[in-house]
Amino acid sequence: MKNNQGSEDLKENLSEYIPQAFVPYVHDLLCSTKVLFRIVPPRKTKLGDFRKPLNGKSIPQITVNNDLNPYAFLITTLHEIAHLHTYLRYGHSVKPHGKEWKYEFQQVLLPLISAQKFPETLKLCLKNTITNTKASSFSDIPLNRALREFDRDKKGCHLEKIELGKHFTLNKKMFKKGKLRRTRYLCTEVSSGKAYLIHALAEVNYM
Repeated sequence: MKNNQGSEDLKENLSEYIPQAFVPYVHDLLCSTKVLFRIVPPRKTKLGDFRKPLNGKSIPQITVNNDLNPYAFLITTLHEIAHLHTYLRYGHSVKPHGKEWKYEFQQVLLPLISAQKFPETLKLCLKNTITNTKASSFSDIPLNRALREFDRDKKGCHLEKIELGKHFTLNKKMFKKGKLRRTRYLCTEVSSGKAYLIHALAEVNYM
């Protein structure tokens, strides 16, 4: 677990996790206000997190999982910085992923897209994200797909690549693939018959 104890420590930590071309920009965003930035072990339910101060006794906190590929780490960090900016501007009076957050996320993305430093496929997805901002990269399928292309160690294949009715394994359980419902497939666990909604880009092992 890594914390931003100082400006130079933060810059050094960021250099380990995001493409070097973006380090100065993210560093300046984080240093422009009081926020604790922590790089933490992977969590199954979230890639990053923003926490508001509790009872005025602490400062805001941003955490990002340490197992993300460099571009996923970058976008997740910017997502959480947008939450920070939304909180500082509006306090507790707005929805977490409402129009205010969408505006702040667009504002932190725009300078990077204009700088022409992204790979072309990712840049196109981010331009679309700016005009049609989703609450998370999980629900933004094109962006999620583009980010996963940069994963260091790809395992298995994405669920969306498997034919309907075929079997696959996920988390040591066997499933049968069903129909798509928005961004997730309705799948049936073979042993129990229970139905589960599994993300289209979940990495699974094909049977």
